[in-house]
Amino acid sequence: MRRGAGLPSRTSLLSRRTSLLLAGVLLLAASACGLTSGSPMVDDVEPGSIGQGKPLEGAKLTVTSKEFTEQLILGAIMGIAFQAAGAEVIDRTGIQGSVGSREAVVKGEADAGYEYTGTAWITYQGNSEPIPDPREQWLAVREADRKNGVTWLEPSELNNTYALAMSQANYEKYRTRTLSDVAALSKSDPGAVTLCVEGEFANRADGLPGMEKAYGMDLPARNVTQMDTGIIYTQTAKGACTYGEVFTTDGRIKSMNLVVMEDDKKFFPNYNAAPTVNSDTLKEWPAIAEVLAPVTAKLDNTVAQDLNAKVDVDGEDPHQVALDWMVKMGFVKEG
Repeated sequence: MRRGAGLPSRTSLLSRRTSLLLAGVLLLAASACGLTSGSPMVDDVEPGSIGQGKPLEGAKLTVTSKEFTEQLILGAIMGIAFQAAGAEVIDRTGIQGSVGSREAVVKGEADAGYEYTGTAWITYQGNSEPIPDPREQWLAVREADRKNGVTWLEPSELNNTYALAMSQANYEKYRTRTLSDVAALSKSDPGAVTLCVEGEFANRADGLPGMEKAYGMDLPARNVTQMDTGIIYTQTAKGACTYGEVFTTDGRIKSMNLVVMEDDKKFFPNYNAAPTVNSDTLKEWPAIAEVLAPVTAKLDNTVAQDLNAKVDVDGEDPHQVALDWMVKMGFVKEG
């Protein structure tokens, strides 16, 4: 599973983001252990380009995240930034499903975590249609969450959304760059466009059927093969299917040298990562915003792919990957 949240349909718009909602609800109903346990982060870090003067000295901050690779890395990045700025940090990253980490911030059981704009807009805030412009989407989410006691800080360019990708060999053969190009190819050479996709993506309005409608495609069923996520990447890289359904920040895109098609009609929702902070915490410690801003500004899809690959491809520890990046970027110094 990649992300957490709601139920299939155009009103949820979150694939594996949505499929973890039930697990999260059960977690909350069964016990609060996922939200109340945690251990101190004990990185030996000092201010680099962030945290000068240790403006969070005296703060005791709890950081949360969901359980998939990218979220574990982002949670560690946030916690390391807080430590460098002088805070004591409790690590409650790795909560199963979106609802657990979200509710922790809402209720003040955690102080902050990185969240995705599309997840909030559709799942938490109950909207049925995404806002195509990433900035407008973030502004709408930020405004809607004020009443929930959650403040959204400035977003990153990191956008963990859906895409179609192809191998370098197939790219050299077909030279498609956008989904409109794929649609044109499906008309000029119908047999050329074969897809490897997840079962959910193949059948949901915000997945393949919606994409086909938006781009004027009409792919025969024989051209679409459903399979597990990991297999999609390997089969696409091998050229077994011309295009595979991918997530835009997945490290396997780079490691397998896949070419991602641009969603030129902006069909898929924006899932930009941004820090979410309990509003009461932010009032008490307003320096949180200035500590995180430079870090968030450096997060984009290329960075995410690189960091995710270190975990998912190379087998490194997510927290160590986060620490190494923070040091490399000069945000913090190791003591």
